[in-house]
Amino acid sequence: MGVYYPHFNDTEPLFIQIAQWLENKIVTGQLGEGEQIPSTTELSHSLKINPATVRKGVNILVDKGLVYKKRGMGMFVAENANENVRDDRRVKFYDDFVAPLLNEAERLGITREDIIGMLKGDED
Repeated sequence: MGVYYPHFNDTEPLFIQIAQWLENKIVTGQLGEGEQIPSTTELSHSLKINPATVRKGVNILVDKGLVYKKRGMGMFVAENANENVRDDRRVKFYDDFVAPLLNEAERLGITREDIIGMLKGDED
């Protein structure tokens, strides 16, 4: 598997982007259950950023229970991490996209059936 490193943006803190990048690797299966994630040193050298920033990003995943530390060995992907990321993202997807869509549809008098038809590509 080739290593893909993210392109960082200026709108979010780097440690958040690192956490999201690693989370993406978990949700896509690039990092599997029980698999070791790259070390803080390796990531900081490869990404050319401060190790403390990398550590802060990894700690977000630790706090979420997605990765855990094996003393003297490094950080590893936790059991059910993929499923947990997917569950969290489904909730966020609903809150960020579906709920606003349904609210706007209601204001416009568009029914849920109309929305389903739109998603299927049905033309009116």
